[in-house]
Amino acid sequence: MQSGTPAPSFADLGVPQRLVDVLDARGFTSAFEVQAATIPDALAGRDLCGRAPTGSGKTIAFGIPTLVNTAKARPGHPSALILSPTRELADQIKDELAPLAKATDRTVTAVYGGVGYGPQNQAIRRGVDVLVACPGRLEDLISSGSVSLAEVGVVVVDEADRMADMGFLPAVKRLLDRTKSDRQTLLFSATLDGDIAELTRRYQHDPVRHEVGEVEPDMTAMAHHFWSIDHEKRVDHTRDAVVAAGPTIVFTRTRHGADRLCKQLGKAGVEAAAIHGGRNQNQRTRALEAFTKGHVQALIATDVAARGIHVDGVACVVHFDPPEDDKTYLHRSGRTARAGAQGVVVSFVRDNNRKDVKTLQRDLGLAQVVTTPDATLLGDGSRHREATSRQKAQPAAKAQQSAPPKGGGGNGGRNRQRTRTRDGEDRAAGKSARRDDRPARDGGTPRTRTKPAERRGADGVVDVDPRPRKQRQSTDGRTNPPAKVHRKGGGVKARRG
Repeated sequence: MQSGTPAPSFADLGVPQRLVDVLDARGFTSAFEVQAATIPDALAGRDLCGRAPTGSGKTIAFGIPTLVNTAKARPGHPSALILSPTRELADQIKDELAPLAKATDRTVTAVYGGVGYGPQNQAIRRGVDVLVACPGRLEDLISSGSVSLAEVGVVVVDEADRMADMGFLPAVKRLLDRTKSDRQTLLFSATLDGDIAELTRRYQHDPVRHEVGEVEPDMTAMAHHFWSIDHEKRVDHTRDAVVAAGPTIVFTRTRHGADRLCKQLGKAGVEAAAIHGGRNQNQRTRALEAFTKGHVQALIATDVAARGIHVDGVACVVHFDPPEDDKTYLHRSGRTARAGAQGVVVSFVRDNNRKDVKTLQRDLGLAQVVTTPDATLLGDGSRHREATSRQKAQPAAKAQQSAPPKGGGGNGGRNRQRTRTRDGEDRAAGKSARRDDRPARDGGTPRTRTKPAERRGADGVVDVDPRPRKQRQSTDGRTNPPAKVHRKGGGVKARRG
């Protein structure tokens, strides 16, 4: 599609009217470049090899032809297969195609690891027309006899380059060998050489080739900042970047680092959610959903977990830990400045990695100098304030549900209430002994809110035993007599026993 040429409508591309109506209702009135290039050939049943960057609209580009060209399936024998490298991407594909599938009287289900087999087996037994799958879980389901690919007539391999990076291509080949020999194969990738070219030669018949957009993310659409920082100040600078720029994805090198930063940002006043391979699928889904809906301002991610994540409206990317190489920098930074939007990328530079940063900048063709941190250059933080306002507007009842009970449960607060945080993780709420901020009347240590055991003597004096309950029950003698107090006018006055 030449520059300046109006984008065609989906009806112009031959999309059935019932799908055009669904797209119109969702605000998609004209096709993106990759959709305009690939949909007519795919609707005609041609094998297709497409190169397009992440976030360019590939899901609709292959989803519409897949649904149109797919027949109704028998239980356990899907008619179409869409392979995805990650669980998150598989879920996103399923969700985006669900309304289109309903309009065509087709069903779509996603299967992946990290969750139980039961619900996935039940969905397959009911019958699935379009199966979205990660290779590992799909092979497990095939081995158990839950699903057969013998009747699959349409196959889509999405993010094929990521499949290769993650070592999934052998599994992809085994799965393709199980499908019909005369199937239609649609392959989408950010690159089309090397291992991807081998897939094309072996599994596609006379494919039409379409290349759309730049091979790498448009670096000119991002403002790149390299901040010289002290190691101890990294959390503070991350907080400042999130508050100034808005929705931010922060990259760490390890799972432990992601969890730790998530907690540290929470203490600093920034709601954050962590996503990495150590979390189960429900936790990862909740974290991604919380970030997408604006319930949290920062998504803390490792490189592997972030592969294939498609989130619009990411204002900033922070390299909390340095990327391994220029390719990793490009992949991380490509989470922002998508679909023509602008974005900000911040890299933390320490004294021990300045040489590596210079090498990285040279490889990327970046001429930015390393400067002192200045969050005012990142934006006005309007999106952060809007998200914060939405959180404050939540009903008071909802806030009360997550608040720990006052008084620590009557036993010094030893019972710890488990609450659900916004990112789906369990966090222990409350402390072992909740204390008043007020000092004791006798000038001693602050009083606990828990009521100590009392015994009234014959002289009307109340003996107060400050020791823990277990110690009182297990000890017969007292080497230190308890303090004795008189109650006068509701007050408490201490004197020595």
